[in-house]
Amino acid sequence: AFMLEGLRETQSMLRERGIQLIVKLGAPPQVALAVGEQASIIICDRGYLRHQQQWRDALATRATCTVIQVETDAIVPVETTSDKQEIAARTIRPKIQKRIESYLQRPVTQQVKKDSLGLRFDNSAGFSNQDRELDLDNALAQLNIDRSVARSHYFKGGASPARALLHAFLSKNFDRYADKRSDPGADAGSHMSPYLHFGQIAALEIALAVRQQQGADAARAAFLEEMIVRRELSVNFVHFQPDYDKFTCLPAWAKSTLHKHRRDRREHAYDLTQLKDANTHDRYWNAAMREMKITGYMHNTMRMYWGKKILEWSATPEQAFGNALTLNNKYFLDGRDANSYANVAWLFGLHDRPFPERLIYGTVRCMTAGGLERKYDIEAYVQRIAALD
Repeated sequence: AFMLEGLRETQSMLRERGIQLIVKLGAPPQVALAVGEQASIIICDRGYLRHQQQWRDALATRATCTVIQVETDAIVPVETTSDKQEIAARTIRPKIQKRIESYLQRPVTQQVKKDSLGLRFDNSAGFSNQDRELDLDNALAQLNIDRSVARSHYFKGGASPARALLHAFLSKNFDRYADKRSDPGADAGSHMSPYLHFGQIAALEIALAVRQQQGADAARAAFLEEMIVRRELSVNFVHFQPDYDKFTCLPAWAKSTLHKHRRDRREHAYDLTQLKDANTHDRYWNAAMREMKITGYMHNTMRMYWGKKILEWSATPEQAFGNALTLNNKYFLDGRDANSYANVAWLFGLHDRPFPERLIYGTVRCMTAGGLERKYDIEAYVQRIAALD
């Protein structure tokens, strides 16, 4: 629903510029090829995940016209930044910083010389008038989706809601972002990740708005580090690592230490159903799972704690990796994203370093309930989530 809300608004915004957007149900390469039979050129954006690359490869191989791929997600194109998988933020950061200024340029909006609102296709393309006006409920009814996942009423899809949230963040939370972004009780984040995932706002637009914000230099630096360096480290990971969704993607030291401790006794153990139902002994973890299922979002610190505990409570690290990824991709609005796969792998040591050895985790970084209590207003977080409808 979130994605379709965004598409519906995009259709309306493009119509105002004299551009016709047709939304057709079907496999992306097949739909694009059907239009491409009557097109002079096909332009597609960049996709980094395996299935997205397969779609674009199929399109490029079978199209009878020119196909051009445009980098619209990462600010610095992934191969421009690096020609290999980077091991951490510290290795990719200087490469991005060296090139970023030439890409932080506001694009010029082009005027449409000849509108396409009256453009018609012959019947071979298989389009109907319904494809020219997106009916949200009708489209949802046709989709083969997991209907056990409730629709989020806390996030509405589209560029307008994204920009409204960005404005609210810059005007209300930006000044305290550097100090409070990690505190689940403060809720000082931007909540941009669902909109970035579905392309409803561009990382470039956000970056330019943040750079123009007056004062709060520490907040500006911290935010751009997260949204550019860390986010594009994730893109680098899925682009160069073919096993990005498998336990085997982890660095050798992490796999070794987790294997060494795989038989350590687990004080608590939960299967996927218990995790899904937030049926654990840990009220902080249960609150995080509740936030995830109700809103489609989770505070970043709680995402880390949530995933670390899945590792601690699972029979094997491989099972933990699979369960964390399953829940991540099932409930998060920003799931099934380069960030998702990098974030889950980070829980098990990716883009991180060894820490003092302990049970179950080995030398992989751990998180504890006591740590949440010492550092943050975790009770405020629990109460806020308990009040969600």
